[in-house]
Amino acid sequence: MSTAPAPAVTAATAAAAAASSRATGPVLATAATAMGLMSGLFFAFDVSVMPGLAAGDDRTYVTAMQHINTAITNPVFGAVFVGALAMPAVGTWLLHRSGQRAATLWTAVAALLYLAALVLTGAVNIPLNDRLAAAGDPAGITDFAAVRAAFAPTWTTANIARTVLCTAALAALTRALLVHRRPAAR
Repeated sequence: MSTAPAPAVTAATAAAAAASSRATGPVLATAATAMGLMSGLFFAFDVSVMPGLAAGDDRTYVTAMQHINTAITNPVFGAVFVGALAMPAVGTWLLHRSGQRAATLWTAVAALLYLAALVLTGAVNIPLNDRLAAAGDPAGITDFAAVRAAFAPTWTTANIARTVLCTAALAALTRALLVHRRPAAR
């Protein structure tokens, strides 16, 4: 009795592997794009938004950050925010299935770095955003300096860490794309 797989199963497996391989490049490119957008967003806050707000008065700072935190909760941001984790995760799975170990490793590193940024966001930035919102309408806030002082230093430091994590994740995805493209990596 033969233990070799039936030809139909082998052909189906080969077809699935080929489809998976064709999808890998676009998935990695989409992952890198989403990661670049997240890295750029956090970087823009580090180098322009936060320094610009820091130069203003406490009322302007608190009011602007409340408006920014409200405006950023939208479907486009949500798709990129989630996609920057989902796409590297899918890419890792596709690369693993195709046996591309080096590219798999770089893509997994990117996913883990972004996951760390998400954990930081959930542990630090979102609770601070929620506390800032809970301060209420600026018309009713009596001590803007205290509200700002309870928010700005920690939020800004955590955002710098998110920028570093996302930039490192983007570099890892770039490396994964380069390794994936090499014929020797297959």
